[in-house]
Amino acid sequence: MKGFTVFSTVILASTLSAGAFAQGQEQNTQQVGQQQGKVKKDKKKDKGTLANVGGGVGSAAGGVGKGAGHAAEGVGKGAVDAVTLHPLNAAGDVGTGVAKAGTDVTVGSAKGVGKIGKGVGHAFKKIF
Repeated sequence: MKGFTVFSTVILASTLSAGAFAQGQEQNTQQVGQQQGKVKKDKKKDKGTLANVGGGVGSAAGGVGKGAGHAAEGVGKGAVDAVTLHPLNAAGDVGTGVAKAGTDVTVGSAKGVGKIGKGVGHAFKKIF
């Protein structure tokens, strides 16, 4: 008789807990589904292949343009300092302009190469 009581208690408990578990799981599934819907709306759409490549070329060109501007600025300040008989300041200004130019060209080129690589990756993804 003890075996039957234990067996029926286990069956009854598992039946009740399975029903409660199923109801609880349905509610959680609905909440999770609503949260996932919000996540999908917030996600930005990726740019196309040509947009990424074009943006990369633009970034590289922008870096070169900024670099040329800083180089010209440094040379101009250096020329003014040289004319006004400040040779140490002239050398410093030219050096600073060249350093800024190098930084701008490097950063612009790195960003451009990254964007171009992303665009090429999109192209390969579509092909394969």
